[in-house]
Amino acid sequence: MIKKINKNELRLRKHLRVRKKIAGTNERPRLNVFRSNKNMYAQIIDDAKGVTLVSASTLDKDLRDQIEKGGGKAAAKMVGEAIAKKALAAGIEDVVFDRGGYIYTGRVKELADGAREAGLKF
Repeated sequence: MIKKINKNELRLRKHLRVRKKIAGTNERPRLNVFRSNKNMYAQIIDDAKGVTLVSASTLDKDLRDQIEKGGGKAAAKMVGEAIAKKALAAGIEDVVFDRGGYIYTGRVKELADGAREAGLKF
């Protein structure tokens, strides 16, 4: 009998492999990305303290009005820009990018590009 591949379980394994090497510090916190079927989420995390410093998602009130139904790459880019603006306002300029086990294409890449264009360095 052939077992069905659980893609989320594979993604979590990849994420754990990446997290062995990447950790957010006080000087360079970690920009974490989570992608669901309908929404994009981004957090900037200080792993030394275990604290989320800044977060943004397609569910935020200011972004929800700008995003049309669905929200694909354009919505991900807006989330990247929003997280960068919030981070710069909080005094965070350099981050370590954590793609969360996702392949660096599509919405994940657009989020990273949007954050870079808005001024974050990683």
